[in-house]
Amino acid sequence: MPVSAFNSLTPSYNGRPVSLPIAMSKSFTALLMLAPLTTLADDPLQALMHDDNQWVAQRKDYENQGYSRLTQINRRNVRNLHLAWTFSTGVARGHEGAPLVVGNLMYVHTAFPNNVYALDLDHDQKIAWAYFPRQEDTVQAVLCCDSVSRGLAYGDGKIFLQQNNGVLVALDAMTGAKVWDVQVNDPKLGGTNTNAPHVFKDKVLTGCSGGEFGIRCFIAAYNLKDGSLAWKAYSTGPDAEVLIGPGFNRGNPHYSALSSYENVNGGNKEGGGYQSLDKTQLKFPESDLGIKTWLKPQATQDGWQHGGGPVWGWFSYDPKLNLVYYGTGNPSLWNPDVRPGDNKWAMTLFARDLDTGMARWGYQLTPHDEWDYDSVNEIILWDAEGKKLATHFDRNGFAYTLDRRDGTLLVAEKVHPFVNWATRVDLATGIPQKDPRYATHEDANVKGICPAALGTKDEQPAAYSPRTKLFYVPLNHLCMDYEAMETKYVAGQPWVGASLLMYPGPDGVMGGFMAWDGLHGKTRWYNKEKFSPWGGALATASDLVFYGTLDRWFKALDANTGKELWRFQVGSGVIGNAMTYGHKGKQYIGVFSGIGGWAGVALNQGLTEDNDGAGAAKAYRDLARYNAAPGGGALNVFSL
Repeated sequence: MPVSAFNSLTPSYNGRPVSLPIAMSKSFTALLMLAPLTTLADDPLQALMHDDNQWVAQRKDYENQGYSRLTQINRRNVRNLHLAWTFSTGVARGHEGAPLVVGNLMYVHTAFPNNVYALDLDHDQKIAWAYFPRQEDTVQAVLCCDSVSRGLAYGDGKIFLQQNNGVLVALDAMTGAKVWDVQVNDPKLGGTNTNAPHVFKDKVLTGCSGGEFGIRCFIAAYNLKDGSLAWKAYSTGPDAEVLIGPGFNRGNPHYSALSSYENVNGGNKEGGGYQSLDKTQLKFPESDLGIKTWLKPQATQDGWQHGGGPVWGWFSYDPKLNLVYYGTGNPSLWNPDVRPGDNKWAMTLFARDLDTGMARWGYQLTPHDEWDYDSVNEIILWDAEGKKLATHFDRNGFAYTLDRRDGTLLVAEKVHPFVNWATRVDLATGIPQKDPRYATHEDANVKGICPAALGTKDEQPAAYSPRTKLFYVPLNHLCMDYEAMETKYVAGQPWVGASLLMYPGPDGVMGGFMAWDGLHGKTRWYNKEKFSPWGGALATASDLVFYGTLDRWFKALDANTGKELWRFQVGSGVIGNAMTYGHKGKQYIGVFSGIGGWAGVALNQGLTEDNDGAGAAKAYRDLARYNAAPGGGALNVFSL
């Protein structure tokens, strides 16, 4: 049986009762007494999120802020942090995401085969139950950039696991017994999952990986109770299947323009490029742009039918607006010459009604992507100066702040001067002004493109502090040479169409960590890092920021100045996201170690050619001086 025999049939552990996940701490009991009854009745999960002793969602809350109000660990005493306990997952390869803490149980996930452990925090982290999925080893060959999982979700008394093989599983949070499962994607065709599922109100949302296999991807919502499909919205295709209807982009109808550029010197050929159109030249609003902006057939079908637009990042939710926010990834394939047009709605930030899936607005960040700048990174929701805002740090090197009600673009600035593929983003239209020197074309080796395909920030999420009103952002600083090439589509086979070579950017380092002013689009402070910080950030109310590095350091910084206050070297590189929780009056900080992801995939697989690992092998070769391979997975937990 997939569920272990660790008392999986009864809510007990070694004969002792195991607390219900909603039978919480004293602070949560107080919260229940103070919280409005309507809030608890309508959405009990949101009430759990406000108890800082727990960590019931991957980024702590619906807003994706990665922020905790716990203050026991502060700037004065953080130097006294020590390792409280560790848990080896027994699985090698990259460990992304974070554990969940619900009541007295901590839920830990692993890389493939995506095992799940419930640890009893009341009894020295003993295993209360475990779940071991049955997945074919062949699934790993279809995963793009290491066999990672970005974590679990909790809601309705269930733990949700999105397996790499496309199966979404609901487990009883108390016993580990399977409640239901559903097949979301088909690995035989190249469709897989690496994303964490997300629970919003009465639904669990998940996505789709497979942009490098020509999969036409989507976001899908399933009902918590029984796993039945509530709605499914594709990233490409006709409006009826992308769930675009009347009122879409009402506040910014120019986002629904037929084309963002006019061709220069032939456009889709070597020596050609694109001149952005101003607002008076745009033709809008147009319907069915998910078809009309794919102008040339690919393989045996129209481009949009193998259009990519994968959805494997982080989702956020505004309960008052009832809107879900997320981003779509690259258009298939990486050779842009075979898909003239904007290629909507890949590379797009979407806001959708949670109940129906209908899109309220959609803004394409990189029309006609030529560099694999996926837009799947998190969208962080926050309020300032009476505005409802959403901020997104895109792989393309720009940081965007929008009005989350209608998508109006307020800020779009480079996060670092080395970004060169575009000179700026026109706030009036939202269109990036491309530099033709860095346009990519079939059989042309274009050199010195910044950032590299893994972006100035990949999936490693930033954090936001309402106290400092700053974002804390892990950054990649790599540039690349990019050569697009012809390739034919074969179902279930890689369909990339480009060869990449990556190397450190002009700072001479591969990464950095910064504090960012989202209202004004400016860096407040910036620290260099030898390697890309591939772990997600945590901010706390004591003005501390935590994050991990590929050379095995876990660090604490002063949120106001960026000064390093503490560090600890763990057993393998960190690509997990820092989190915190409280238990029996003590605050704990936790993070996964276990190197992997795109940055560590070449190391884990023993790939040595410069272009291996989708171009990462050369750039990250020195990681072998700091890490055993493959990286061993472990959870590291610290306290005073």
